Formats: sequence, C-alpha cells, structure tokens
Amino acid sequence: MAKKPNARSLKTGRIERLASVGSVTGRVGASYLWSALKRPFQSEKKRETARLDTHLKNALRIVESSKQLRGAFMKMTQLLSMRDDLFPTEAIDVLSVVQSSVPAMDYRLIRKRIVDELGAEPEKIFASFDPEAFAAASLGQVHRARLHSGEEVVVKIQYPGVEKTVKSDLQNAKALIQTLKLVARDVMRNRDMDYRGVYEEMKSRMEEELDYELEAANIELFQKLYADDPEIVIPRVIHERTTRRVITLGYIDGYKIRDILAPGVDQSLKDWVMLKLYNITWQQLLCFGVLHVDPHPGNYLVTHHPKLGILDFGCIRILPPGLRDAYRDLNRALLEDDDPLFRDALLRLEFLNPEDDHRPMRAILRRLFAPLLVDRKVDPREYKSMEELSAAVQRGLAAGYWKAPPHRVFLDRVLLGIDGYLKLAGTVANWHRIYKKWVYCEPRDVSVLVKTRAKRLRH
Repeated sequence: MAKKPNARSLKTGRIERLASVGSVTGRVGASYLWSALKRPFQSEKKRETARLDTHLKNALRIVESSKQLRGAFMKMTQLLSMRDDLFPTEAIDVLSVVQSSVPAMDYRLIRKRIVDELGAEPEKIFASFDPEAFAAASLGQVHRARLHSGEEVVVKIQYPGVEKTVKSDLQNAKALIQTLKLVARDVMRNRDMDYRGVYEEMKSRMEEELDYELEAANIELFQKLYADDPEIVIPRVIHERTTRRVITLGYIDGYKIRDILAPGVDQSLKDWVMLKLYNITWQQLLCFGVLHVDPHPGNYLVTHHPKLGILDFGCIRILPPGLRDAYRDLNRALLEDDDPLFRDALLRLEFLNPEDDHRPMRAILRRLFAPLLVDRKVDPREYKSMEELSAAVQRGLAAGYWKAPPHRVFLDRVLLGIDGYLKLAGTVANWHRIYKKWVYCEPRDVSVLVKTRAKRLRH
C-alpha cells in the first residue's frame, strides 16, 4: 500500500507541483473559454452576472490550490490578491482569504531545519523552545523560545524544501499568468496588460522574502530610521541564531491591532494607535522613501506603555529618490490643485503615457483624497475612499486612463490596510494637517543607511 502523504509537510517535487498547478490552470482556462462561448447567447445582465460568477469560482480554485501547495504558490496567490488590475473586487476578496494563517507544519521537519541551519537541536541552542508554533504562514512558521541569557525570543523557521518549490512554481506561474490574461481581457475589455511585469514582480518578492538575512538587514535599517522615536519598538536581531532560513528576534509583548480595535477598548487608546500608524505611513512614503508594505494585523503590536511595535520586515520597499520625490510632488499637486505639476508627477511615476489625458485620473484622485483636502476634523467612516479606489482603478484601466506600475500595487496595499483600521477604530481627527505635515516635510537622506544595509548583505 502506498504511503499516505503527510498533510503537514510540503510538496516539493516539480512534477507533483506541476500537476497541481497545471490542474488549476487548466480548470481556470476552461471556465473562461466556456464563459466566452456562452456570452453571445446571453442578455447583457446575464453576461455581467455570469462574468462575476466565473471570476469568483476561479479565485476559489486558486485559493484551494494554494492552501494545498503552501510555499511559493501560496505566496504568489497572496500577491495576486493585491492585483485589482487583474481581478474584480469580489474576486480579490476571495483571494485575500490566503492572507490568513495556515496550519503549522510537523515539528519534526521544523526541528531538522533548525539542526541543519544552526548546527544543533533547538533544545541545546536555546534554554527552552516551544514545539507548538504560535504563527504559521505561506513560507515559514514562528516558535517562541528563550536564550540561555534568559531573554525571550521568537524564532521564524522557513519550511524545509520551500526554496526547491520556488523555481518550479515560478515556471508554473507563467502558465497561470497566461491564463489570467483571459481574466484581464474580460475585466479590462481587451486592454493589454504588462504580464511580464506581473511575473517579475512575483519573482522579486519571492527571492526577497525567502532570505531571512535580508529581513535582518531590513530590521536594522528601520531601527536606524526610528532611533529617535521613543514610541516605536522594533525587535532586536540575534545574529548568532540567524541564517538565511532561520531568524531569531527579541520578543515584543503586546496586543495585536485587531485586539485594540475590538469593542469595549478605550477610545483614547484606539485614537493614539491610529494617529501613530497614520503618521508613520506618510512619513515612510514621503520623508524616508522606505516603506513597510505588509499591513497585516499580525505585523503590528501595541505595548503596555503604549508604544507601537512593528514586526515582520520580509516585505519592505526602498524607493529610488526620484520615485519618492515624484510621490511628494503628486501629493503636493493635490494639496495645491496644481494641474501641470500633477500631470508631470503622473508621468514620472509611469501612471501615464505622454499622449494620455491626465484629467480623468486627477478628478478621481481628488475625490479619493477628499478627506485629506479639507482643513477640519473628519470621521473616516463618512467616506468610502478606498472602497472606491479599486473600482476606480478598474474603470480607469478599462478606459485607458492610466497604467498600473508595480510600485502602485504595494502602496495600494498599505493605504487600503490603514484605511480599514481607521474605519474600525472610528478615530476622528484633522487628517488634512497630518497629511500636509508630511507632504511638506524635509526629505531625509537615507542613502548611507541603504548602502550600509547592502554592505551587510554582501558580507
């Protein structure tokens, strides 16, 4: 009798994964072909209903396959869940399910990974090590431990075999992306999209998030950026217990943001957290040009002081100075209603081709930024800015108003996350004055810090 596969291990065989990805790719492609064949015989209303139904079913197929394969394919599904230029909002909601945690992997495999990476069993390396993971995701899982010095730490371990899956999954992803052309043609009404850009974006993100030494360098970069801010807490890297596949960090005790946002929590605490989070988001984009782009609720903690703890630095974006300055000019143009500067900034950000009309995008962005353009206290629940953003992007892409450069996807991810938190918290503030402060802030020269980060990685 053949041995039953362990559901808590990772499929690593290229053929095995190819069969799984090929299966979902085939089903997705066949469903769109069938939908297209039926369309001429349907009423307009029925066509729209059938189109949405097809998108939702295929999003579910991708989600189910990613949960079975875990690893690189799941991470790619998470990236697809941010691509509102490929999927309608309803399908994005389905794909976003993959952002949540997954079942932990068998501890025996995790233990072997630690031995391979750190040279000894966790029971010897650490004074104590909890075999039960308290967090698990697409590429690895986290365990609590204690150093012999008595310091409490967390240890993130990359799943054994996950690197082997990346090359095969990236190849397999090309087939899936080709199939997704059908989605974009359907959603964007035959507008051509940059599929090579989608693939390269996935490839770059995967390579970065698999390198825990890169994450350690990112952490130290943010420690320097916030060295003078006593209200920000960033974990310490324990370098002697860190490799490319295992990272050990100082433990930060606190409440997750979703707990702070729960009913019954003091409103003044909610307001403090939201104002701090809002400030640092614009500070990172417009002052530093270095952005933490994973606003998952589990990546922020509120300590008892209170202070805001930032966790998980596997996904950050360092903007070239020209790109940061173009974003500064775009936001300044919105504040000053400067039409020539607005168009110039859009061209520099590659949202437009030189021959494109910028006025539709200008009108949409002024509507979306309405809460930030009025000098008064505003309840964010009065506006549906971010909910409108996804629909506006799809309409704009369909009509050819603008393009979707890769850097826009991650900025959307951050702004959507912050907007969701603000609405849950119900914090009322003069958002205009906070926004204006960072639009006109003195930009910080982070080139030395970025070079130091790169130098550490080379060594």
